[in-house]
Amino acid sequence: MERTETVELTVLCLIHQGDRLLLQNRRKKDWDGWTLPGGHIEKGESIVDAVVREMQEETGLTIHSPKLCGIKQFPIENGRYLVFLFRTESFSGEVRSSDEGEMRWISRSELSDFNTVNDFDELLRVMLDDRLTEFQYVVDGETWNISLK
Repeated sequence: MERTETVELTVLCLIHQGDRLLLQNRRKKDWDGWTLPGGHIEKGESIVDAVVREMQEETGLTIHSPKLCGIKQFPIENGRYLVFLFRTESFSGEVRSSDEGEMRWISRSELSDFNTVNDFDELLRVMLDDRLTEFQYVVDGETWNISLK
């Protein structure tokens, strides 16, 4: 049994103030819509350093004390794609948009008015429910099923 595989490492971060979430309107077609900011972990980079760097690059904010709150994963050719999920209410700086997409504070009660990415509700559930830690896509033929644990 093979014990190694190709893994792509990324981070997402839920920056929030009360019921307001900082969301990004992604410009990339592979995961289009309003979602959480994030990006790739550089080779040799600490996972925490990566989420701090990515938030600075995409939101203009310096986040403090990011809490690891889960993992999202799905299969890719010859391996898997791992997303380390963080959240924080502690940050400094001014919000700005980037080439990745427009940034906006959105209250949870307004979410239904926005075109969020297709798995946003499940993603948010894993990040906010301390009983959950894993979001996994399980592929069954042509169907991608979501498993939350």
